[in-house]
Amino acid sequence: MNTLIFRTMAPILVVLMVLFSIVILLRGHGDPGGGFIGGLIAASAMAIHGMAFGVGAVRKLLRLNPISWAGAGVLIAGASGLLSVFAGTSFLTGLWLPGHIFGVPGLFDIGVYFTVFGAVTAIALALEDDGEGA
Repeated sequence: MNTLIFRTMAPILVVLMVLFSIVILLRGHGDPGGGFIGGLIAASAMAIHGMAFGVGAVRKLLRLNPISWAGAGVLIAGASGLLSVFAGTSFLTGLWLPGHIFGVPGLFDIGVYFTVFGAVTAIALALEDDGEGA
């Protein structure tokens, strides 16, 4: 599977997948998509990068442990709910900035994106890491 063609095309495919995952994330609250599927697409991009260049290259690219990405996502999602509480409404009530540009739902989706990205990437790296020794 680790051919010259695959190693050549993998970086292009990874960039396209990450950009597509961000598009899916940003359109997710009003249309199909959102943080969950966007995070899965981004994690799949990291799996492709890992298949092409190895687990070490993915860890170097991420700069943080994937579990740290997941933890940051949980904190962001939780903080988005607390914004509603501080505004005097129920936890995770959809509050928006003027013009409905961005708000609690968008921040929650970003938290879900990072959580799914980190958790699935950690699983994929663990599976790929086990396969390298065999």
